[in-house]
Amino acid sequence: MSSSQPIELRLPTPGCYADPIKAGIDADAVFDGMTEHLFFTLGKLATTASLRDLYMALSYAVRDRLMTRYLASQEAIRAKPQKTVAYLSAEFLIGPQLNNNLLNLGIQKEAEEAVKRFGIESLNDILEVEEEPGLGNGGLGRLAACYMESLASLQVPAIGYGIRYEFGIFNQIIRDGWQVEITDKWLKGGWPWELPQPDESCFVGFGGRTESYIDDKGNYRSRWIPSEHAIGVPHDIPILGYRVNNCDRLRLWRADATESFDFYAFNIGDYYGAVEEKVASETISKVLYPNDGTDEGRRLRLKQQHFFVSCSLQDMLRSLEKRNICIEDFPQHWSVQLNDTHPAIAVAELMRLLIDNHHLEWERAWDITNRSVAYTNHTLLPEALEKWDLNLFNSLLPRHLEIIYEINRRFLQQVRLRYPGNDSILRKLSIIDEEGGKAVRMAHLATIGAHNVNGVAALHSDLIKRQLMPEFADLWPDKFTNVTNGVTPRRWVALANPELANLLDKEVGSNWITNMDLLTKLENKENDPEFLQLFGATKLSGKRKLAGYIHRQTGILVDPVSLFDVQVKRIHQYKRQHLNALQIITQYLRIKNGTADEIAPRTVIFGGKAAPGYFMAKLMIRFINGIAEVVNADPDMDGRLRVVFLPDYNVKLGEQVYSATDLSEQISTAGKEASGTGNMKFAMNGALTIGTLDGANIEIRDRVGEDNFFLFGKTESEIVELRENGYDPNKYIEESQELSEAIRLIELGHFSNGDSELFKPLLNSLTGYDPFFVMADFSDYLVAQDKVSKAWKNKEKWNRMSLLNTARSGFFSSDRSIREYCDSIWKVKPLEVQITCDVN
Repeated sequence: MSSSQPIELRLPTPGCYADPIKAGIDADAVFDGMTEHLFFTLGKLATTASLRDLYMALSYAVRDRLMTRYLASQEAIRAKPQKTVAYLSAEFLIGPQLNNNLLNLGIQKEAEEAVKRFGIESLNDILEVEEEPGLGNGGLGRLAACYMESLASLQVPAIGYGIRYEFGIFNQIIRDGWQVEITDKWLKGGWPWELPQPDESCFVGFGGRTESYIDDKGNYRSRWIPSEHAIGVPHDIPILGYRVNNCDRLRLWRADATESFDFYAFNIGDYYGAVEEKVASETISKVLYPNDGTDEGRRLRLKQQHFFVSCSLQDMLRSLEKRNICIEDFPQHWSVQLNDTHPAIAVAELMRLLIDNHHLEWERAWDITNRSVAYTNHTLLPEALEKWDLNLFNSLLPRHLEIIYEINRRFLQQVRLRYPGNDSILRKLSIIDEEGGKAVRMAHLATIGAHNVNGVAALHSDLIKRQLMPEFADLWPDKFTNVTNGVTPRRWVALANPELANLLDKEVGSNWITNMDLLTKLENKENDPEFLQLFGATKLSGKRKLAGYIHRQTGILVDPVSLFDVQVKRIHQYKRQHLNALQIITQYLRIKNGTADEIAPRTVIFGGKAAPGYFMAKLMIRFINGIAEVVNADPDMDGRLRVVFLPDYNVKLGEQVYSATDLSEQISTAGKEASGTGNMKFAMNGALTIGTLDGANIEIRDRVGEDNFFLFGKTESEIVELRENGYDPNKYIEESQELSEAIRLIELGHFSNGDSELFKPLLNSLTGYDPFFVMADFSDYLVAQDKVSKAWKNKEKWNRMSLLNTARSGFFSSDRSIREYCDSIWKVKPLEVQITCDVN
């Protein structure tokens, strides 16, 4: 990825955005900045300031030090226009910002010293106060956040576009073993990292009708007359790169009403009617993923997607106008990446803006759209490939439906020329699903409108071409490619595991944090007992910290010396937390029956949230907690087996978990997980993986070595064969006495206080049709777990395997992923920003 010539900006001082008084990064400057913000911004004296006050003051002081880079980066793109990445995502799970910005500025020690002058023992006391924005559900949003950080660190101009949800992903508490959802009020005390930009607001329409007319040049045109509008108000979050001047931004849109208060309605006593428009408009950005089990929920979800996509595309077009750049040059200045199908309406909306607002002809508008838009598919699950009921779509976006019909008509004409007389392939490729109730297939729209479609792991990309979209792949073989996911080592090693980071600095040099390939030097230490002991000590340190957290949060005492066996991820049947739970029951029975001599002492840790409307996933959480109650209360399990469910798993908690894990559970059904990113974070931190040949597990195993990975389970092709040949889970239950005994114990209510009905829906699924082949993989999984126990007993060997996982994990840095996107899809070059201050 070659770089453009660096832009040097000479900025006058003082009083400009490069004012050295606001940009100083030594401990005195940070302390002075905190003191100033306590007094002038927060109205507090240092003597009476709370921990939250000090967190806010430090955050504002750090934000001041971002502003030079933030504004200079925007000025650089104005001074030398070049292509910018626009990353459109319904989720950005960015996590806590303070420590990340301290790391990237290189002032963690200075901040530590500054807070001590306020009588605070440790910077960690301040960091614990920070609210985490719950702007994502899991891997999709966290990937987007990693990519934004890598884009900035690689000095690539980029803007992330999404929604500023007032209430993000719910907070999870566990009550009587069940998940209970609590509102995530992450904005309740103010959030210091955002910069509202009301002057750059956008209008977005919904509903209404279209009408045709002839323009002044005699051309037939269509005009959309919406029946309702909302205003999108942008809130910018600076995204600083690691030790560079480049600072990209995340622009999140908040929905406001065009008119907040109806005086007439109020004066006649209609008090609700007076604010009805305000409530309806602001609902758009109120909550992440409204329940789409109702018509209103589905309507709101489609509204959200159109809202943020329209605002974002208007913003891009407006940026060209401000710089006097021709609209037809849009593809030279913007690369629009759709992160999954949620922003797929961008294809129709960009066409509408170009044709209706900027009066381009269809062919020119389509050429611009196709050259600008790229699409990342993240799933093979049918329910995640969004389809919208045609009547709903037409009622909300009538002009867009007209445009989609025309896109489809022109596209299907191409298909007819390629496959004459083949109506079957026309039905498969059409954007409009004619089966049952008519619907708009958003993945089809994105695929047809994009110049590139990529999967996120080698297997996943292959399955897109072979199973999900084989006809599209035959039509456009060069359009489909793979970019395996990655994660940022700044957050997931340097921040999450400072002891390991310090050891890496000493052994391979500090540049590993931006060049993970340097970690291969660690392989020279695989037979060095002293170094292996040091490496193992970093893991034990993380485990002790996590053990303390577990005790504080759950009251459960766990032994840090035991094997920490961890499965933290969204709760879903295809991720198979219930497979893990079944093997725990088997280990429990072995201990009770006196046949567990070879079992390693284990602490099995779960974490993750179930979608509020997903009954089976919530029942799986109850199942895990039922097992934990029995196991942890049994004296026979002391020192041998503990089970923990960590409530409210999020980024902040993940930073503690990844550094403390010995065994990473990546046990999804082969062919179901697109990639996974947790598996990469675990490997970077030296955890060994037990997993199937699914998603990025395959590439992790290839990289770290077969001997350093515990493989089990049916392959994707074997799963397909089982399904086609009439899979019967009871065959596998009958063949395994241990599995039969585990199921029998569940049926008797042993893990549900004698209630034999509680887990019956789960058992009926597993023994009836077993959609994710848990029974088929159980015995092989148990054999792999026995291999884990055997390996754990040889600590030097385990540490060597752990070391090699870290040493060979460099490929899974998000920096590598972003370089691949830049080179093969976006065709974007870095733009280095250099800042020089004129003092005269």
